[in-house]
Amino acid sequence: MAAELIPDQIFMLILVIILAVVVIIVVSQWKKVSQSNNTLKLMEKEIELKKIAMVEKDLENKRIMENPIQLPEEQQAQLTQIRDSTAEVMSNVGYLHSEINERLARLEAQTELKKLEKMLKEIEEKEKKLNKK
Repeated sequence: MAAELIPDQIFMLILVIILAVVVIIVVSQWKKVSQSNNTLKLMEKEIELKKIAMVEKDLENKRIMENPIQLPEEQQAQLTQIRDSTAEVMSNVGYLHSEINERLARLEAQTELKKLEKMLKEIEEKEKKLNKK
């Protein structure tokens, strides 16, 4: 009878050890999931706070733009001069951009014309060769 109890006790001991290992694994995985959920929630809150900060900054910038600060005449004159020179530069940029596009289009057309003329000459030469035979 004692011989039968030892294998039963060893079997129960192995079963308890396996059950303990499974419980430890489940608990550790549950902790990891819980921590990742907390991290995710924290990141979502940080993103939300950043969005709110961006909206607040945008509203502040709009408010500042709507209520311009009165500047002394000298500074206003400087700003006007800067705006005028910026407009002039932008106008020049637009002109140069248009000129470049037009020249590029002309260059492409000339290149295409040269190709077509060359192809036409080649075709005429081939026709002459065929007519001579």
